[in-house]
Amino acid sequence: MAMAMNSGGGGGKRRRSGRAAPMADLNMIPFIDVMLVLLVIFMVAAPLLTVGVPVDLPKTSAGQLNVDKKPLSVSIDDKGKIFLQEKEIALEALVQALGAEAKQGFDERIYVRGDANVNYGRVSEVLAVLNKAGYTKTALVQAPGGKQ
Repeated sequence: MAMAMNSGGGGGKRRRSGRAAPMADLNMIPFIDVMLVLLVIFMVAAPLLTVGVPVDLPKTSAGQLNVDKKPLSVSIDDKGKIFLQEKEIALEALVQALGAEAKQGFDERIYVRGDANVNYGRVSEVLAVLNKAGYTKTALVQAPGGKQ
């Protein structure tokens, strides 16, 4: 009887009866679920990445500038001459003259104005003398709308 079952095909292959054939398709449902979760994570995280450094800025109500008080300025012309306000002065006498002009002492803001054609070393000398004397609130002034 065993012969009768196998004699029908002649090739020696047995048929699977009652069991399903193996499935060759990929199951895409888990892949789609993972992609949707990643999409939601990136949609939530993307705005957080573009914020930058969190800084708590002080809130002030800025008043008008005091136009009565003329700021202290040290100017250097294109020839390297130094001026305190509008008076020409030697580099060695600059600190002493500033002591007489500065009402707030070493806390006075000093604006340093250097000509565009003056040697940068000359501006550095003036800044070094001011810093060595104790004037740490110095600022370099430039014309608005300059080249960038």
